[in-house]
Amino acid sequence: MTSVLPAALAGFGTGLSLIVAIGAQNAFVLRQGIRRQSVFAVVGICALSDAVLIALGVAGLGAVVTAWPGALTVVALAGGAFLLGYGALAARRALRPAADAAAGLAVRGDTAGSVRTAVLTCLALTWLNPHVYLDTVLLLGSVAADRGPLRWVFGLGAMAASVVWFVGLGYGARLLSGPLARPAAWRLLDGLVAATMLTLGVLLVARAV
Repeated sequence: MTSVLPAALAGFGTGLSLIVAIGAQNAFVLRQGIRRQSVFAVVGICALSDAVLIALGVAGLGAVVTAWPGALTVVALAGGAFLLGYGALAARRALRPAADAAAGLAVRGDTAGSVRTAVLTCLALTWLNPHVYLDTVLLLGSVAADRGPLRWVFGLGAMAASVVWFVGLGYGARLLSGPLARPAAWRLLDGLVAATMLTLGVLLVARAV
């Protein structure tokens, strides 16, 4: 019993260290949280996807990922293309803001279209990112394997870290809605999102070819 808690805490710390780094997924969750649009759906998808990937890693799927490096190349190309497209849209918003942005970040209800778009975008940003397979499945799965019979406890700790992070990021981001109420601040945020997405997209495509 005494060894269960250290294993869970180790999983929590390892998982958090892999998730916190700025990336396309976190930038998207932050943007949705500030806009207060589809936050529950986006946070749920990110946390559930991480839980599935962590479980696959603990179960030993990392060996399959290592054996088929070509699969990661395909994912990298598809993910890179998606990030370039999303980054271009964010850059367009920063350079030519929509008319409704002139009024600042008014809180609006989610429509069916906006929820569907957010869900599909979040799924693409999560599952078309080859780093998620390398970090979550391969790396975290390898570390969990060293825990022997406690590897699933380690995995549960990592899953808990994912839930805590995405809930905190998605719902905590609304605290920034005040400072970002001005259109100029929102354009700056879109510019940072565009830079993040375009940079990651270029790097993914460059490493894949």
